[in-house]
Amino acid sequence: MEPRLVGPGPYRATRLWNQTIELFREGMPLRRHRSLFKNYECCFKASEAVDWLHKLLRCNQNFGPEVTRNQTIQLLKKFLKNHVIEDIKGRWGKEDFEDDSHLYRFPPSSPLKPYPTRPPYRKEVIKFPDWNVPEAGTSQEHIPVKPFMMNSEMWFKRHSIAIGEVPACRLVHRQELTQANIEEIWKSMTLSHLQKDLGLDSLDEVLDTKLVNPKHIIHNVYNVNKQGIVILEDKTKELPHWVLSAMKCLANWPSCSDLKQPTYLGFERDVFKTIADYYGQMKEPLLTFHLFDVFVSVLGLLQKNKKAIEALRVSCLLLPPENRKKLQLLMKMMARISLNKDLPPLCDSAGTRTLMVQAFSRCILCSKDEVDLDELLAAKLVTFLMDNCQEILNVPSSLQTVIEEHVVHLRRVQIKYADADTDTTLPAPSFCRQISTDEFEYQRVNGSQEPLAALLEEITMNKEISVKDKKKKLKQFQKSYPEVYKERFPTHESEAVLFPEKNKQKPQLLMWALKKPFQPFQRTRSFRM
Repeated sequence: MEPRLVGPGPYRATRLWNQTIELFREGMPLRRHRSLFKNYECCFKASEAVDWLHKLLRCNQNFGPEVTRNQTIQLLKKFLKNHVIEDIKGRWGKEDFEDDSHLYRFPPSSPLKPYPTRPPYRKEVIKFPDWNVPEAGTSQEHIPVKPFMMNSEMWFKRHSIAIGEVPACRLVHRQELTQANIEEIWKSMTLSHLQKDLGLDSLDEVLDTKLVNPKHIIHNVYNVNKQGIVILEDKTKELPHWVLSAMKCLANWPSCSDLKQPTYLGFERDVFKTIADYYGQMKEPLLTFHLFDVFVSVLGLLQKNKKAIEALRVSCLLLPPENRKKLQLLMKMMARISLNKDLPPLCDSAGTRTLMVQAFSRCILCSKDEVDLDELLAAKLVTFLMDNCQEILNVPSSLQTVIEEHVVHLRRVQIKYADADTDTTLPAPSFCRQISTDEFEYQRVNGSQEPLAALLEEITMNKEISVKDKKKKLKQFQKSYPEVYKERFPTHESEAVLFPEKNKQKPQLLMWALKKPFQPFQRTRSFRM
């Protein structure tokens, strides 16, 4: 089984977790080991598991070569806690896995995580003023205008009469767009753009749109300085001066205007620790808890660099302004530090780039609930942000232009002609975008297999149907969609978990079975004299 790219969409973290377990169980070498004068079959050393899984994660395009050995050990600890592995005595449930010679094995079946069922979010219907609603105090009587000539074809289509002068028309004023209308336009068009970038049919499974504040989007677009950094209206939400000075010191090392040159060895390490401690004590990550699934979905696009960058640019517009500004300053500092060859090493055991990712990934992205792969996913995202921060954290000008033109269009006065069904103010034509063969194949496979996987999961978790009916439905599903079924139940053991065997009563022993077994001949004392 080869690792495959898990694309954007709902439950991506769960899908990655299940795929990693399947790859680990299928590929991890098992052999006989000896411990405390006893042999154990089909097991492996802890250090062997770290070596093999570390290599797998680094070669997996869902994670990449940035995965460290320490992150692999943390993942194996979660495997032990969730009974993906157990020690040779059958113990599990604690995260006491270490990179040593202790022996571990696989249980008969490793629990794959079911896809959670979430209540569907209610879609917000955005109601804009109607063209035909007259503005208060505006007369709708016919307004004479100067005649003008039209060609016969257009005239025939509109009026079905011969060439002539345009008859009387009337101006229809749309109600003036309020600030609330404009905010809803920005919200709906931004989310629509994000949905298109992610290639999803709906954002319902990855984002609660009710939590998206349109004021944040508008502020992040217009309230910026020349460098594109957000300008905050509430100055109490700014970074403390001492933190900002420390960040400037490391970003501009060794020439720093805010601080004097260091007078002791290790000064730069103390400054870095000060910054890391400040960002580490935040209660919520910069990318916020409710946007976690959105950014995890974007990770499925990293193979398509431009699409991932565009999706991240739009996603970052949804952040509160104070979070966006802190993220902008932090990523700029991280990018400059990782490229600064004049900066002394900040850590003896890790390189500067690896240290940046390890120190700040959790304060940038993490889940409110426990997610077993959130550390690896956060490291992957932070690495990509650090390499492309200049493009990602700028305002997407194309989106801004489209929304501004749409608002101008809605504010125009409309001219309506007598007995005319069409209006003179028409929306801009839309065109289909040609996609590549690979993208088409990816959309075709994912568009069909994900609903089938959800259907299979629904059958599996349904407790209202009998065991007999469930087996029958699963057999029909396996016959119709073997690939989807094989992905969910890769082994017979994983399938057998659904139907545990009942304890059968032992049949009564027959009478002849109660007789004493044959007694071997015992040598007795001889009476021979």
